[in-house]
Amino acid sequence: MISYDFHIHSALSPCGDNEMTPCNIVNMCQLMEIDTIAVSDHNTIGNVEAVMSVAQQVGIRVIPAMEVETAEEIHVLTLFPDLASAKTVAKLVYDALPNVDNREDIFGQQVYLDDEDRVLGYEKKLLISPTSLSVDELFESVLSVNGIAIPAHVDRHSYSILTNLGFIPPELPVTCIELSRTTEDVDAFFSARPELARYAVLRNSDAHRLESLVLPPAQLPCDFENLFDYCRGGVL
Repeated sequence: MISYDFHIHSALSPCGDNEMTPCNIVNMCQLMEIDTIAVSDHNTIGNVEAVMSVAQQVGIRVIPAMEVETAEEIHVLTLFPDLASAKTVAKLVYDALPNVDNREDIFGQQVYLDDEDRVLGYEKKLLISPTSLSVDELFESVLSVNGIAIPAHVDRHSYSILTNLGFIPPELPVTCIELSRTTEDVDAFFSARPELARYAVLRNSDAHRLESLVLPPAQLPCDFENLFDYCRGGVL
């Protein structure tokens, strides 16, 4: 078994609190006995290396990740087997963002941090814009580096593939979906959507502040080495 949370935002996401620093995130996950995490900021992996450095010191494993917004305004959680593959897709995603400056007074700061929580700088381009990548193009790019693309928070009414498209296209190579940890009646959700029973399911916090991590950790019945294969294998 692994306890996990693969959808955590750092202070680099403009909607993430400035308290969401590498050290604070790792320390809170350690307190909650979460042993495998992913910091998945909007359209960037800019703080992932710092989180990996902090987490290594306490034995928490970190999967390189980001939450990408497609041209259809669909949020997709992307997980990568290593930092090199994450950087490849992250560059593609960053280049696909419109050249719109962040307005800190409206959206909040976008803070780059090191592994001692020191501020390295601020991202000027607005990271929460939709990219020009279609959902098909994004899936193709992620899968080309052996990553996993997961439609995010499919139970929500905004930025969800089910809300924006009405269904998961059968030609889209989806094997896993994300369900919000805040959804209480999971059985009712799947009863209303029986076509989703074929997919693996992850339950993540989508934490933008530290208190959102104070939840009993979700667990998967597999080890870390088999995690990606597990998410590609269908029903959990």
